[in-house]
Amino acid sequence: MLNLLYPAARALLFRLDAERAHHFSMAGLRASKNLGILQALTAKPESKPISFAGLTFPNPVGLAAGLDKEANTIDALGLLGFGHIEVGTLTPKPQEGNEAPRLFRLPQHKALINRMGFNNPGIDQGLANARSSSSFNGIVGINIGKNKITPNERANEDYAIAFEKAYPWADYITANFSSPNTPGLRDLQSEEAAGKLLETLKKRQQSLHRKTGRYVPFALKVAPDLDEKQIDGLSKIFRNGGLDFLIATNTTLDRATVENHPNAREAGGLSGAPLTSHSTEVIARFSAGLGKDVPIIGAGGIFSADDALAKKAAGASLVQIYTGFVYQGPALIHDIIRAW
Repeated sequence: MLNLLYPAARALLFRLDAERAHHFSMAGLRASKNLGILQALTAKPESKPISFAGLTFPNPVGLAAGLDKEANTIDALGLLGFGHIEVGTLTPKPQEGNEAPRLFRLPQHKALINRMGFNNPGIDQGLANARSSSSFNGIVGINIGKNKITPNERANEDYAIAFEKAYPWADYITANFSSPNTPGLRDLQSEEAAGKLLETLKKRQQSLHRKTGRYVPFALKVAPDLDEKQIDGLSKIFRNGGLDFLIATNTTLDRATVENHPNAREAGGLSGAPLTSHSTEVIARFSAGLGKDVPIIGAGGIFSADDALAKKAAGASLVQIYTGFVYQGPALIHDIIRAW
């Protein structure tokens, strides 16, 4: 039923400012879940469990980080059929993010541009929100980042703080060092900086594993704006450094495919259909470099089951959706699961 209602709901939401529509949608999901309406409108997806990074995912489709930034809508989103939900990005201290407007639609291109800037309530409140979820039986990932005011030379301290706090509660943790909306953040994707971040988090993971007896895998999330030499270099770093898995890819700064749209001049990361093919190419290159040592979650421009299967053929073991979910609605989740 919800799949039939979504096109009309989207038409109404697209009349609102993009960020206002986002908050309205999330609040609506929470309210409809609390009233039992959402449960009546949704169907349980087909079970297709997948073993990945030591975890068992109920199905191959996840929600990418950035939609549930406050980690307060996990149960409601879970009813839509996601096998895993990644919340955040959460930083050590709360921050407002960049000034509005900071989220823009490009409907002709099935795309979004955002420069949100890691707006979030902080890791402590975000985790408190996540712990209040009670009915979602899938996998919950915690996406972490550094605060804007933290200089890059101290970035690893922020990641380590957030990592240690998330560890007891997360099924997995993702370090987001590829958002284009925190100044200088993508500089951490250099081989030297990425290696140091990986080493920092690996040591913290090993220490917490010894202390708790619980192993929580972690990922790094990379940008699509890497050339082949960078991908090959990072693949070696990730493989040798013991990274549990990779998420590829984040948003792009490239505007070649949308240059004629009025919003193309807006600063921020472009997501959606313009990224589909390039993201798949980046996944394939990383897959060749990482082999079986570091599995991949594929993301970027997934608007159909065929798009998801192309990511799978390129080397992804699971997929995440965001912009495609905004445009296509919950039907996309079920379509991918059935085709997988």
